[in-house]
Amino acid sequence: MKKFTLTVALLLAGLVSRAQTQPATETGYEARQLKVEEINFVSNYYHQEGNNSAVTGGIGTEKLTNYANSFDLVLSKTDRFNRLHTFSIDANIDYYTSASSDKIDPLTISSASKSDIHFYPSLTWRVTDPSTRISKSIGYSYSREYDYRSHGFTAQIAKTSADNNREISVRGSAFFDTWKAILPSELRPANYGSGAENDRVGVDYKPRNSFNLALSLSQVVNKRLQLLVILEPSLQQGLLSTPFHRIYFTDGSERVERLPGTRLKLPVGLRANYFYGDRIIVRSFYRFYVDDWGMKAHTANLEVPVKLTPFLSVSPFYRFHTQTAVSFFRPYGQHDPTLVYHTSDYDIGNITTHFVGSGIRMAPPGGVFGIRAWNALELRYGHYVRSTGMVANSLTLLVKVK
Repeated sequence: MKKFTLTVALLLAGLVSRAQTQPATETGYEARQLKVEEINFVSNYYHQEGNNSAVTGGIGTEKLTNYANSFDLVLSKTDRFNRLHTFSIDANIDYYTSASSDKIDPLTISSASKSDIHFYPSLTWRVTDPSTRISKSIGYSYSREYDYRSHGFTAQIAKTSADNNREISVRGSAFFDTWKAILPSELRPANYGSGAENDRVGVDYKPRNSFNLALSLSQVVNKRLQLLVILEPSLQQGLLSTPFHRIYFTDGSERVERLPGTRLKLPVGLRANYFYGDRIIVRSFYRFYVDDWGMKAHTANLEVPVKLTPFLSVSPFYRFHTQTAVSFFRPYGQHDPTLVYHTSDYDIGNITTHFVGSGIRMAPPGGVFGIRAWNALELRYGHYVRSTGMVANSLTLLVKVK
């Protein structure tokens, strides 16, 4: 995966370098042609181990491995009114294997979701007018997995102050999803399919829609301190439970997970960046979250990039997260069968997590490995621990071409 990413980066770096050295026209007229601003490649390896799988009712293996690759291309041009048009094209593809998903149908050698490919491209068009200091953007995204399809639409408008020290932004997005309702093998009704590719018996398809709003205010306080405040209310509707999650009750019975058909979320965040001299930046973030399912959460993140040389830096980071469980959560075998809603998914349970690691970044003036257009190379490692006993490790490689 990494070898492929680096090879493509080297090839495109050469193309970008040649494109940026095109001679001007003899008339002196500067052609407003579309040009490459930036190319980013990201490769990530993630692996986790745990014993609280929601597929098997809150117990059992959570072993999962994910390989992710992302390609991000940014193009720009200026129109005859001096407005800057920026086009961002993202292509992302993940491949994962999940031991817990194989327990959906334990009688088969391999169930439908034991492994899968997740493909999710997106396209964004932004127009910035320097005379009004207003930028507008629209975007479309698509996501596909074996049992899932999603179409997303986003619109944003931002206004910058005359001194460029303040920006107000409003962003709205809507995602329209369709789920294939795959059920555990022992809980399928008569004449209900397994969801496997070779199964001709049908399964239900259910909608899940999300509507998000983001209101943000960024402010340069002084030459060292920058602040950002963001409010992000959202509403989800449709099938919000996962059909192949099992629930075990105090009377010994078994059913599938059931959750309300709507969920209202309200996160509020504050970001502060402090420039401590020329070599150290302190990046901090705090978010408070509450929803109408009864969950409350606090997240704090701290990252401190330190320049070892003008072209080499390290970025140690730490993130702390704690949350209360939703009202419908109970561990394995502790659900009251008379209640309407029930889940044993620890992702929405009472947990505390720690994520710690560091990144190292190279940005030499002559380009990485002497390739001028190859702007930067970064490697990041993180170790994740959850209070339930889950542990995970993540390794990310970033290549930037400008």
